[in-house]
Amino acid sequence: MAAAELEIVSIPPLSPGEASLVDMHSVLNVLNVLYGELYLLGDTLGAEAEFAPALERCETIRADLTNPVAALHHAETIGEHAQAILAVIDNALRTRPEQARLPAVEESVANIQSVFKVIGVRARELLARARAPGEWIEVSVEELRADFRQVFAAIEKNSHGRYRIIYNLAQQEPADYYVDFAIESDDGRKVALPLLFKDVMRDLMANARKYTPLGGTISAGLYETDDKLKFTVQDTGCGIPPAELETVVHYGKRGSNVTHVRTMGGGFGLTKAFLVTKQFGGRFWIKSELGVGTRLRIEIPRPKPAVGLSA
Repeated sequence: MAAAELEIVSIPPLSPGEASLVDMHSVLNVLNVLYGELYLLGDTLGAEAEFAPALERCETIRADLTNPVAALHHAETIGEHAQAILAVIDNALRTRPEQARLPAVEESVANIQSVFKVIGVRARELLARARAPGEWIEVSVEELRADFRQVFAAIEKNSHGRYRIIYNLAQQEPADYYVDFAIESDDGRKVALPLLFKDVMRDLMANARKYTPLGGTISAGLYETDDKLKFTVQDTGCGIPPAELETVVHYGKRGSNVTHVRTMGGGFGLTKAFLVTKQFGGRFWIKSELGVGTRLRIEIPRPKPAVGLSA
């Protein structure tokens, strides 16, 4: 019997700190990646003591994500954080010229630079959301595709060669992930969506990759109609145990069959997706089958014509 689709209609309430962490979920994930890359680079260079201030800076920002005011301050000063951390790296490389040319070191430095680009985007979006939390924006289809490719490029770099992420099925090798992201809108050139919803799409697509074995496929689609915004992401991953379909959306919950999977997240990507969907009056469904994959479907009503959209 084929797995049935389940609509999630409610989850247990969150504490203020939990709610803040959920809102900062994408930032937390990228910070965790940055911390891991910095730790690896410091270890490779034998410069653990020199890298301690950079790691402490990451830990401070991460701890402050439970406080919305402190988190916004870090977003406003992200350039200063980046300069301080990059200065630590530059100093360590300058005093170790031979090690600086090692392929592993060059790869780590490139990964950190890529992560900082993603963090910069997240910080700008976070500040824009704080100014207008319920605002819808218009984004060009090409810009949206480019944004997601940048995210997956950073994910690929962080794998240190364990896999590739490709977008042409004819190029897929056994260890590659194939990603397909279709976007359709009224005019084919731009799409209207809540700014916060970009986070949701990125989180769900990254989660789909995380819980899909090498060689798998992640398919996603964004479709704008006259009255709704529809988003679906489907993977060929491990699936969710049937008895856990409803509770896996709860804060901090992960499927009991994926506890072995290495993850940089906090276990609340689905929580955030559900809460954002409800914030904008939408509906949220899950369909999953063990060993086959998972499908998440979201529908959000578009604002009435009287509600302006900003470019």
